[in-house]
Amino acid sequence: MTHPANPFGQVLVALVTPMTADGEVDWDATERLMDDVITSGADGIVVTGTTGETSTLTDAEKLKLVEVGKSVASGRAKIITGGGSNETAHAIDLYKKSEKAGADGIMVVTPYYNKPTQAGILTHFRLIADSTDLPVIAYDIPGRTGVPIKYETFLRLAKHPNIVAVKDAKGDFSEVSRVLNQTDLIYFSGDDANALPALSIGATGLIGVTANIAAGPYRTIVDAVNRGDLATATEQHKKLEPLVRAVMTHVPGTVSTKYILHGLGRISSPRVRLPLVGPEEWEAAIIEDELALVKDVEGVDFSNFRPDRNAAAGGALPKVPGTTR
Repeated sequence: MTHPANPFGQVLVALVTPMTADGEVDWDATERLMDDVITSGADGIVVTGTTGETSTLTDAEKLKLVEVGKSVASGRAKIITGGGSNETAHAIDLYKKSEKAGADGIMVVTPYYNKPTQAGILTHFRLIADSTDLPVIAYDIPGRTGVPIKYETFLRLAKHPNIVAVKDAKGDFSEVSRVLNQTDLIYFSGDDANALPALSIGATGLIGVTANIAAGPYRTIVDAVNRGDLATATEQHKKLEPLVRAVMTHVPGTVSTKYILHGLGRISSPRVRLPLVGPEEWEAAIIEDELALVKDVEGVDFSNFRPDRNAAAGGALPKVPGTTR
């Protein structure tokens, strides 16, 4: 199946959902963060993904995030919704509503907890793709879902006209190369540390967590790869390495990203919703030690970093729980 040109861009941010101290969505901070990452060079924003705490957002919040994103972007960036479900019927309903709310694309994760067979995964993706006119990114993250999308399934998924891309958080570069050779699926790196390695073997771009903090260097990496300037891309990759390690290694990326953004004064609170909690003292100390190694990263000045371990401690119970329907 021949798909149209890349409808998403190359530098996509897996956006955190800023919250108040009591765990409600902070819409003003959300708008500011969206504008920040777009201004810094992001082509698109994935709202309500893993990093956006999709598991604990309500459907109403997910749809409003799409609407707010479209308003803030004003045509400057694409808004992709990642808030699916491990229930196919619920996912279809949510994606239909997201399309009406203005989403430019949808990211569909492998059904989690159910542990379906490859036939079940294929059916889930196909039925969702049948239900929308939006381009679909298939999100392969077996560390969270318990089930990988296998090579043979990718070949079959690629035949659907609406399934045009993959977010790969599996890190099997031999399989990535194999799928790229046999399909025209667009590949996005779903692992911040592997963005440049993935681009070097033919990936199109990245859907990054660290890009919440520093989208500019990823723009530089992608642009450098596009013009064949590996030296510049590698230089930026090396500069980002301690920041990526701080964000992605010690606690869930959502937790560390909010902790760092709050310390930089870019969001009003580092709060996450339970069962996520803020970093413990020893975790916060390790994150801060990693950040002390960050030098000359475009758009980030850690000389003004003021972490607040007390503000980040614990997790919030929102007034309205996330619901299935």
